[in-house]
Amino acid sequence: MGKDYVRTARAKGVSEVRLMFGHVLKNAMIPILTQSVTAIPFLFMGSLLMEAFFAIPGLGNYTLMALQAPDFAIVRAMVFLGSFLYVIALMLTDISYTLVDPRVTLE
Repeated sequence: MGKDYVRTARAKGVSEVRLMFGHVLKNAMIPILTQSVTAIPFLFMGSLLMEAFFAIPGLGNYTLMALQAPDFAIVRAMVFLGSFLYVIALMLTDISYTLVDPRVTLE
């Protein structure tokens, strides 16, 4: 809020709402997007642990049962699913960086 471009926009007479959404929020979104993508693998692992702890039938419980009984096809499929979702999230983050900050370009 104390940066030069914010003070310049205030001096030009830009309204506070437009200043917040047009200038401040766009620059504040990059760390928020980065943190949201790094949280995705933790959410995936958290679902595995919650399903195992509370015996909830789901993909996490199914994966843990496959680890206990050596069913490598299921384990391989779940690892592929987790890594695929993570790569898709990284791609969406890179695309959203270009929408939020015009200085970032995809080549």
